Parts: sequence; structure tokens; C-alpha cells
Amino acid sequence: MTSAEKTKSIIHFVEDMKGEQIETLDVHEKTSVADTFIVCSGTSDRHVASIAERVAERMKKEHQEPPLRIEGDNSGWVLQDYGDVILHVMRDEQRQFYDLETLWKMMPRDPSLGV
Repeated sequence: MTSAEKTKSIIHFVEDMKGEQIETLDVHEKTSVADTFIVCSGTSDRHVASIAERVAERMKKEHQEPPLRIEGDNSGWVLQDYGDVILHVMRDEQRQFYDLETLWKMMPRDPSLGV
């Protein structure tokens, strides 16, 4: 499954769970960790956890792509690592505090990646 296909599927699953303010960040020129970050908001800790659980279930069942790693649970922020795509599901408070979108947009390109 390509990075673009993973991204599209994850976004679709997040939308099905009523995830809000979905943004994709192309980070392939800035880090070797991933190509794409998907950031979305949930309305409560339970909603954040439900979005993350459903995405993991559907990625595994429909695409045989379970997350390689999951971080967070009742903290208002769950991260799922799908290799070249990383999903961040956050409560609004955490999202505003950490402001990943601005952080990664401002981060300079990594010349060691050769891109």
C-alpha cells in the first residue's frame, strides 16, 4: 500500500468517526521518520480514543496494515505509526498547545535526506 493510499484510507476512517479539523502535513523533506502526518481533533478523551481504535481496526481488517506502534490512551492525544504515515488524534486543547501544524511547516528541510 502506498503512502498516498494509506493517507486516503486513514482520512476516510477518521471522517467516518466524525474526526474534526483533519489536516495532512507533507514531512518527507523534513524528516526520515515519515512521509505524511495526519492531524485531527476529537471532542473528548473518549472520542479521541474511539477514533484511534476504529482507524486501527479498519486499517488492519480492510488493508492488512495494523499500526506498527501506538502511543497514548486517555491523555487526549493518540499517535498511530503506520510507517510512512503517522496519525495524531488530539483533543483541541492538546492540539492548540502543541501546534504540530505550525511546528512542522516552519521546520527547515533536512539536507541529510538528499531531497
